[in-house]
Parts: sequence; structure tokens; C-alpha cells
Amino acid sequence: MINIKEIFLFSYNELKKVKTITTVAMFVALSIILGAFTVPIGNFLKIGFSSLTTVGIGFLFGPIVGSIFGAITDIVKYMLKPTGPFFPGFTFNAIIAGIMYGSILYKKPVSIKRILIAEILVSFICNILLGTLWLNILYGKAFFAILPMRAIKNIVLLPINSFMAFVILKFLEQYKQSLK
Repeated sequence: MINIKEIFLFSYNELKKVKTITTVAMFVALSIILGAFTVPIGNFLKIGFSSLTTVGIGFLFGPIVGSIFGAITDIVKYMLKPTGPFFPGFTFNAIIAGIMYGSILYKKPVSIKRILIAEILVSFICNILLGTLWLNILYGKAFFAILPMRAIKNIVLLPINSFMAFVILKFLEQYKQSLK
């Protein structure tokens, strides 16, 4: 079993490969396309599936590439279709999510347990806590007033996102095996 330091080192070395850069570019485009299908539910809730691309990049290339992918994707999405003022806190969330997915999924076999752990951590830290904090700072809405609806949304989406991530990662795992 490789340790966390090795995971970050291997992920850093992925940046030197042309295949990594081209795959990341395609995933950025895919994330933008998936982002077009985001469904707004009120002012502070959105349901979308573009985060699945971050899961895929984290699995394929690790936390360093995942964090860079998260930052680039967030900024490019904002430049193409701004949905309010730019706020670096959301870019920070995308970076943290890339690190979490990459740290938990990179160079490890796909398992429901591992995916659930990653999804729970990202949902709780990035979406529920930090996301609500950024909305509080940005719009002045009471943190504890919007927290419950954001928590419920993330709890409801947790099994859906986990199942979709499992299916996609199983496909990517088989694809990686066929390349060897």
C-alpha cells in the first residue's frame, strides 16, 4: 500500500505526461457540458453532475492533478457562464475536492466504501460547510438559515452521486486495465 506522500509525488509526476494534459483538457470540456445541465432549485441550491469529472480525474491522476483540474474548471466555467459574482472560495472548494478525491481514489481499486468516504467528505466539508460559509459571506444570508436545506440536498444526493461515481470509476478502471 502506498502512503499519502507517494500518492502526491506520483500525481505530481502525472503532470509531465502529454496524455494527462490532453485527458484533463477533455474532462474540462466534459465538465462544462455537464455544467450546462445544472438544475437550480431556489437561490442557494443547485443540482448538477459536473463534479463526476473531478471524481474521474482524481481517480486517474491523483490529488495534484485533481486540484489543478478543479481550479481550472471552476474558473473556465465562470468565464463562460457566470452565475453571479466570482468568488475565490468556490475555486478553493474545487481545489479541495480534487485533492480529496485524488487522495482517496488514486492508485486504489474502485470500491463502494472508498467512494462513499470520498463523497461524504467532499459533501460535508466542501458543499455543506464551506459552500454555505461562502454563500453567507457573498450574499449575507444567515449561515444557519441556509445550512439545513443545503445539508438535506447533499444527504439526498449522496447515494445518487456515489452510485454514478461507482459506475464511472468501474468503467475507467476497466479502461485503464485494457491500456496495460
